[in-house]
Amino acid sequence: MNSNKNSSRGRHQGKKSPQKSSTSKSGGNRKFSDHSKSKPFKKSTDSDTRGGSQNFSNKKFDTKRKFVDKDKERSKPKQVSISNESEGIRLNKYISNSGICSRREADVFIAAGNATVNGKIISEMGYKVMPTDEVRFDGSLISPEKKRYVLLNKPKNFITTMEDDRGRKTVMDLVSNASKERIYPVGRLDRNTTGLLLFTNDGELAKKLTHPKHNIQKIYHATLDKKLSNSDLNKIAEGFILDERRIQVDEISYILNQPKNEVGVKIHSGRNRIVRRIFEHFNYSVSKLDRVIFAGLTKKDLPRGHWRYLTEMEVNNLKML
Repeated sequence: MNSNKNSSRGRHQGKKSPQKSSTSKSGGNRKFSDHSKSKPFKKSTDSDTRGGSQNFSNKKFDTKRKFVDKDKERSKPKQVSISNESEGIRLNKYISNSGICSRREADVFIAAGNATVNGKIISEMGYKVMPTDEVRFDGSLISPEKKRYVLLNKPKNFITTMEDDRGRKTVMDLVSNASKERIYPVGRLDRNTTGLLLFTNDGELAKKLTHPKHNIQKIYHATLDKKLSNSDLNKIAEGFILDERRIQVDEISYILNQPKNEVGVKIHSGRNRIVRRIFEHFNYSVSKLDRVIFAGLTKKDLPRGHWRYLTEMEVNNLKML
């Protein structure tokens, strides 16, 4: 009886390995457990990996090591970093955010002395720029904000100021939704003057458009309380002295097909209320004043009280003035 059992068992053991695997899965829990301990599924996975078992082993090791490192990092106490604009940002980041170059390249330029803060060359790595600092790169004023250019057709009864402690309406109320960046009016229009007013956060361009040496031209349509005489028109065109300073307009003429109290004035002076003061000097009162052209920009397709963004071509034209 024993020999028959042994022979039967021997015949069973002589069967091929696939049948053995099948038998062990169906009924041999112990054999399956032993097999899993001696030859884990890692081997079969290794044979399916194109990189070979050695590469896979390295990959597993690296992954495990990174996992352990993350655990160590998680076990460390967290360091809370407070980002506050009042603490400033690093100069290389400031330059990079301005679109000049990458941070790594900015470090090279900083070391070479290309950057100044408030007029002083900064070559120190890690120097922090405060929000109120004036930063220049190769002499040009830069800002980390995206440049915005907004043109408004200003209506009457709005003052040109950022805010008013008397609660009056300001031009900022009209462009409040134009930009998330903080934009500023370029120049001024008094409360009763209407027409074109430019807003931007491009400090370099704003300075250029308001400085007298650049001769930025503006055209006004003035409505007077009475007809402008030919003699007074010629006197204004020739130039005259106002408040001990010579005033010279670029052009002055009657508005075509309009009464002679409708006058067009082209001027580059940026003095306060200069157009009104010119006519007041010759005993005329300006009842309406509208700026119809500013630095080549026009009111075409821009209704009163509305604003629009400048086109890329318009911005380029302004920079070339």
